[in-house]
Amino acid sequence: MIPRAPRKLDVYRVGVMPYDEAHALQRELVEARKAGDIHDTLLLLEHPPVLTLGRGAKAGNILFSREVLAEQGVSVEEVGRGGDVTYHGPGQLVGYPIIDLHPDRLDVRKYVASLEETMIRTAADYGVTAARVEGFNGAWVGDRKIGAVGVRISRWVTMHGFAINNTTELSHFQLIVPCGIADKGVTSLERETGVGVPMRELHERVVHHFAELYEADVTWHEGAPELARQQAAARS
Repeated sequence: MIPRAPRKLDVYRVGVMPYDEAHALQRELVEARKAGDIHDTLLLLEHPPVLTLGRGAKAGNILFSREVLAEQGVSVEEVGRGGDVTYHGPGQLVGYPIIDLHPDRLDVRKYVASLEETMIRTAADYGVTAARVEGFNGAWVGDRKIGAVGVRISRWVTMHGFAINNTTELSHFQLIVPCGIADKGVTSLERETGVGVPMRELHERVVHHFAELYEADVTWHEGAPELARQQAAARS
């Protein structure tokens, strides 16, 4: 059998980007990926404090009014991913893969498992034993979630993705019932090890594992991608 050529993966260190801007950027990149105008893409970024509501979100899982949240500088966004309510904020590494799962990865469960495995392997790099918990998505240290997963797939092109807590302000999770799970907690690399990981180093470890799982050759970029049509023109 002739070996399959490695996938090409463009990885962008975006920095801090408001959630609504990142969501719009993802939608644009998804359409460009469907059209074949860009390679598989991974956005790495942090968000200002925000609560995001997935398709299965229950209003009662936000424990304070939007007015109280606004006073604390926390916004609320309704999104198209699966899952309930979650928190994103500074010190949390968010990864948004825009990946075409054709031709050989057309399995949603395996895709979700690959995102979980990326976070589990990353945590292990720092001596933290994370695992899956039956019945729940994400990566867990005992009964404390260290990494969340929420995805949307359209014509087998992915958006949304994963978030791993590094130096995240964990008290902000008290604003919600995280992922609608009332009897489990949250944790971070900082809480488990006593020290946070430099974010650029964490980028390297996450991408190493993600690319290994996807058998991808990585090209790094600094900053957010240009408009997808400009990016496509640059490739021609």
